[in-house]
Amino acid sequence: MNLDKSTKRIAKRVKKGFQGYPQISLSYFGESVNCATNVVVGFVQEEGAAVQEQTFSSENDARKDETIQTTLLKIIERAEAKTVSEVPGVAVIK
Repeated sequence: MNLDKSTKRIAKRVKKGFQGYPQISLSYFGESVNCATNVVVGFVQEEGAAVQEQTFSSENDARKDETIQTTLLKIIERAEAKTVSEVPGVAVIK
């Protein structure tokens, strides 16, 4: 799957807002606000459950990495997530 297709499909799921559980959250981190080198995927099965997290890293911007974006989409689909949320922007890590 190409980059445009996967990012559009993720954005479409994010726009829907809260639809219930299971829920997946996406957070981007990097050394500057212009380049996200890490993505943290949080998964919550049901309300009150502990968050399970998985981190993906890239040498370049993870938001423009076709492999990472396709993997994120597959995780969302396989988890049958009803809600997908994304933290806006890139959090700077030092």
